[in-house]
Amino acid sequence: MNDHKRFKYSTMDELIADIKKFNLDIPFSYNLDLLREKIELNGKTIGNRLAIHPMEGCDSTPDGAPGELTTRRYMRYTRGKAGLIWFEATAINEKARANDQQLFLNERTVSDFSLLINRMREEADEEGNHSPYLVLQLSHAGRFGDHRIIALHDEKLDKLAKVEPHHPVISDRELEELGNNYVNAAQWAKQAGFDAVDVKSCHRYLLSELLGAREREGKFGGSYENRTLLIKEAVARIKKEAGIEVAIRLNISDFLEYPISWGVNEKGELDLSEPLKLIGELRDMGVKLINVTAGSPYINAYISRPADGEARKYTPPEYPLLGVERLIKLSREVQENFKDIIVVATGLSWLRQFAPYVASGMVEKGYAKIIGFGRMAFAYPDFAKDILQNKGMDKRKVCITCIRCAELKAHRKITGCVIRDGEVYLKPYREIEKKRDQE
Repeated sequence: MNDHKRFKYSTMDELIADIKKFNLDIPFSYNLDLLREKIELNGKTIGNRLAIHPMEGCDSTPDGAPGELTTRRYMRYTRGKAGLIWFEATAINEKARANDQQLFLNERTVSDFSLLINRMREEADEEGNHSPYLVLQLSHAGRFGDHRIIALHDEKLDKLAKVEPHHPVISDRELEELGNNYVNAAQWAKQAGFDAVDVKSCHRYLLSELLGAREREGKFGGSYENRTLLIKEAVARIKKEAGIEVAIRLNISDFLEYPISWGVNEKGELDLSEPLKLIGELRDMGVKLINVTAGSPYINAYISRPADGEARKYTPPEYPLLGVERLIKLSREVQENFKDIIVVATGLSWLRQFAPYVASGMVEKGYAKIIGFGRMAFAYPDFAKDILQNKGMDKRKVCITCIRCAELKAHRKITGCVIRDGEVYLKPYREIEKKRDQE
């Protein structure tokens, strides 16, 4: 299948033909009413089975409060009627920020977050919509932030993140102190009006990197118990001290080389024994919402976001339909092992206007209980409204997975859809192209 790099389907029948031809585990159903079903979580109701994934807009104010474009984005999401809105990565302290345009929830910005949440709730009420379930992603950028905070050294990853060999590794004492930051941020999130917080553990940011820290010494490295300790301590403390529900966006596998990888064994094979063990422990601690993902956009982007490719820069090493199937299978593995939790699936944006039929197929087959979209939401913030009311997506509005949004983020520009929202995002993208042409 590697000879077809780009999306080439004109009809759902053509897509189904390839799914069957290559014997792929990609379910589909034309019964989109399945996506309208409500779901109960922690005494609250999620209005439908569609979610928006955390996608950073790089548009905060200097102190980390939601900026004008941040507000614009989330108000559009609210009008778009997705049942679950998973807010983008929000730093737990100043050094945890990926850059100075990333959201940062603290005592100075909590009132600004609260204002946005109130506006969203009021907007949903005025339109007669069910108020969306709101999860705030609490994040530490780790090696991919300006401060290059790392849990371990690895030659390839250090080179990728521009980390020098002599750069210090974060100490156990410093990691322990992060627990206070997570609790404080969760308390402010509750004050702001969020329904839950996400202890972000994916894409090789700091907590995700710890999961693969087999060669790290001390309290947070080596054994499975040590590598998962900080996540579990943060969850336990948040639930006890902040009194807000906790969710997890979790890498089920990094798809990197052993011993630094999570979800991979010594033979380099996919091994979900540790990830499933962690999910079971988190479930027993009261975590009922798991957002399933894999890989890292910095290292193996085709794993976490199947795509046609970045303009002039990047061609995925596999046919993206294989990447879609991989993420579907990971969601299925988690959901079938833990039927009492809510799995939020990812990876369907590449399917464009045919994504709703795969989404409903996943719900019908029990592969996931909620289906999330990230890049699609940038391009098409009211995708859920169209699916729920108009029985499908408009092909003139869908994400084309060109990944120009990711290029904007990588260059620290305001981030959104260059194709569908060009009035705002085309100019900063052309600045990137101009600079690239000059180099």
